[in-house]
Amino acid sequence: MDRDESFYKTGSGFKNGGKPFSLKGFTLIELLVVMAVVSLLISFIAPALSKARNHAQLSVCMSNLHQLYLAFSMYLNDYDETFPVNGDPYLWMGRNWREVISPYLLTRVDSERPDVLFCPGDKVAKEKWEGTSYSYSCAFYHSPSQINSMSTEDTYSNAALRCYPQKLAAVRFPENKILLGEWLSNHYPVEDDNGWWCWSGYRNFLFVSGRIKYLKAEDIIPAGDLLPNPNLTVDGISGRDTP
Repeated sequence: MDRDESFYKTGSGFKNGGKPFSLKGFTLIELLVVMAVVSLLISFIAPALSKARNHAQLSVCMSNLHQLYLAFSMYLNDYDETFPVNGDPYLWMGRNWREVISPYLLTRVDSERPDVLFCPGDKVAKEKWEGTSYSYSCAFYHSPSQINSMSTEDTYSNAALRCYPQKLAAVRFPENKILLGEWLSNHYPVEDDNGWWCWSGYRNFLFVSGRIKYLKAEDIIPAGDLLPNPNLTVDGISGRDTP
């Protein structure tokens, strides 16, 4: 009797009443089937997870704008209902206006900790605008006649442009006048996103009344430069940005 035969005769290779062990593993086909099922499940789950993440980022962005509305309200209360202005014609741009409003925020903000000034869906702001995702319409520190005479280039190239503080009482359509908004289409990426200077994408906007709306560019009334640009709203602070 050889060694293998002895192994089975003595019962060493048997279990559960003398039945031999089953050492069967997965076949290649079974592994491929499992992998295919897992891949299929991932293809179903991934879009849902992406949608949920985008919805969460959108909600955070809206919350940011609400907190900024409260900060602007406190500023207006302290400055005789006059909108923020410091003589900087570039105040509308990303990081510039935050210096004016930051004393009214609950936490200190800077380039390292932009806090409520940063939308979590913004892939550009941290590199280009020190973490500031929102723009402040220059219609609130230029007169309506100035705004009506300006072009897109004037909003960022004319350093000699003089600022004029505007009053809350001059806002004729608070429900339709944009105070702040996302510069980029952070929650609906588009190619060649040129911010308020393009007719594509969706953005969160804060209106003077305090309402916050997620709008597509096409929902904005063309400004003086014929773009969906709240900086150059026709008639400035007394005009409207939505119908």
